[in-house]
Amino acid sequence: MTDTDIFISGAGIAGMIGAALLARRGYRVTVCDPATPPEEMTSEGSDLRSTAYLAPSIAVLEEAGLWEKLVPDATPLEALRVMDSAGWPPRQTATRTFRPADLVLDAFGRNVMNWRAHRTLLGALRDAPNVTLMLGVGFADLLARDDRAFVTLTDGTRLTAKLVIGADGRTSPVREACGIETRIRRYGQKAVAFACTHDLPHQGISTEIYNAGGAMVTVPLADQNGSPASCIVWMDNGDAITALTRMEPDAFNARLADRAMHVLGPMRKATPLRVWPIVTQTVNQLIARRTALVAEAAHVMPPIGAQGLNTSIADMKTLADLLGEDPGDPDGLARYASLRHRDLAIRTAAIDAYNRLCRSGSGPIQAIRAAGLRGVADIAPLRQRIMKAGMGGA
Repeated sequence: MTDTDIFISGAGIAGMIGAALLARRGYRVTVCDPATPPEEMTSEGSDLRSTAYLAPSIAVLEEAGLWEKLVPDATPLEALRVMDSAGWPPRQTATRTFRPADLVLDAFGRNVMNWRAHRTLLGALRDAPNVTLMLGVGFADLLARDDRAFVTLTDGTRLTAKLVIGADGRTSPVREACGIETRIRRYGQKAVAFACTHDLPHQGISTEIYNAGGAMVTVPLADQNGSPASCIVWMDNGDAITALTRMEPDAFNARLADRAMHVLGPMRKATPLRVWPIVTQTVNQLIARRTALVAEAAHVMPPIGAQGLNTSIADMKTLADLLGEDPGDPDGLARYASLRHRDLAIRTAAIDAYNRLCRSGSGPIQAIRAAGLRGVADIAPLRQRIMKAGMGGA
């Protein structure tokens, strides 16, 4: 039976960042995942979303010794433009641009395609001291005692750990093994993610455009084959997203440019499409004996405001800061649950409400939405407070 200090189920981005951070602090860390991160953008199962790593997350990546490896693929986010629209083709009703200078920053963060981040982090962990990677094998069962946990993997391997971290996604087997209940709110929405090229430069601006059905977000990428490029996350009612996936390329590209209100000029899909359902998912507890949940095992939110993975990185940072000589000590886990519970409750409730507001096609609601955008942006103290909260501050 193998012995380790910390066992992490899930080698997604959050799990790998957590493993590197904890290994840097001297813990022996074992990570398992039933899948291996795809090597190329076009590989089956590659994650074509991107993550805007906000300033607090970049600080965590620097501490973990990972940021310098991601920098070559990172594109600065120099502004956030928020546009409200109504009707079809969309008609602009309000536009405001938020600048990082309000927070004394040169950029809100840096954007990296998820498939690239997966590949880079995997390479870093393969060479990291104190880290054991077990890819192609998953978590199967858990028996937690007062002094340690006994973990069984899908290939029959058994190991002991002082702490088990469930970073294994929205259907987390660690969460299920602990009997932790989830609550799911459904919206009848789906999202589609892909990369595209376009004629006009993005100028480092990420744009959120609201319309009936949900938000569309364009996030700056490095140029592709000499053309400006962006990552797109497009939310809409489920039937509408299904119809998009069946369109011929020319019709899809025309629809894409219309939905983006031509802020980037003509647009051309450059990758396959990845579709997933939009939900808000929360848990009734973040910890169990010798166990902690992080990332999508603990919370799932609609992809608005770059909150998802940045919140997951905050989970890992908070947990790492509270661990002592015995990483599974119940007092440390209880402090983790207490600190993260309030932030997660506020953040998931705010994103849930915001998504409902942003997807409404009601004329009066759209008017309120546009007026709210103007009010938030035009009142400096309120604007700064909202921006600070979005970056993970109080």
